[in-house]
Amino acid sequence: MQKTRLITGGIAALAAIGLLSACSNPTAPDAGGTDEGAASGDTIVVSSANFPESEIIGNLYAEALKDAGFTVETQFNIGSREAYIPALSDGSIDLIPDYTGNLLIFLDPEADTADAETINTGLTAALEAEGLTGLTPAEAEDKDAVVVTKETAEKWNLTTIADLAAHNAEITYGAPAEFQERPQGLPGLKANYGVEPSAFTPIADGGGPATVDALVSGQVQVANIFTTSPAIVENDLVVLEDPKNNFPAQQVVPIGNTEKLTPEVAEVIDAISAQLTTDELIALNTRVSGEEKVEPTKAATDWLTEKGLLGA
Repeated sequence: MQKTRLITGGIAALAAIGLLSACSNPTAPDAGGTDEGAASGDTIVVSSANFPESEIIGNLYAEALKDAGFTVETQFNIGSREAYIPALSDGSIDLIPDYTGNLLIFLDPEADTADAETINTGLTAALEAEGLTGLTPAEAEDKDAVVVTKETAEKWNLTTIADLAAHNAEITYGAPAEFQERPQGLPGLKANYGVEPSAFTPIADGGGPATVDALVSGQVQVANIFTTSPAIVENDLVVLEDPKNNFPAQQVVPIGNTEKLTPEVAEVIDAISAQLTTDELIALNTRVSGEEKVEPTKAATDWLTEKGLLGA
């Protein structure tokens, strides 16, 4: 395993290994399997936001920790940052995957997000202020993207997000409800590109199947979909360019309860982050959300086995 870098409150000077957002409407927690082990006397509660990729990564963490002998409980799909940051702070959950840029903006809306290194440094302080800890970010990145159908892109001659401004009156935008208020959401699109959709349809699956269906069916003309979504290629969708970097660097970062993220826990999670690339994340998403439709737990255990991170 790679050398553990447990950093109280953040990821410190992790000059980015690479350069992604979460969603809303909490659902009932999925109280998952527990596994007794000698590595820790306390249960580690691993959680996820309410979209498939977050659950996949949460399963990577949970299955690897179980294999290492920790007692693990899972509570997946608990909602957006508005739900899980307080849950981390009060100890209801202990560990969850997030994304560096959007997490920093959530914690500090005025933060500098010029590049990945700046984001990681700022996130250190922001997490520390919340009494939380961040581990080493993965190379894997998943950014929000402004997405349209190929037909719409050709009809309106769209290349960049700015091109949408000429069609504000015709646009219904589909995204999680909180996208209307977050700085990188509608406020950012207006400030950076003059994009002000005439209507907004809240869709609570974080750019998942419901969002894609709404876009493809014409219910919305523009949607917020993550760049690692297999639906982009499968549906021949078009990601509009973001030259002003409205959506900042978004490396996958494990965050959690400082007391529970011991060096032993960090060693297990850091080993996952060391091998998780953007291409690997796309492949995992494709297995779960594409035609194969495997369960996130199986996708996670298969990947961990392939990478030599189970049974070592």
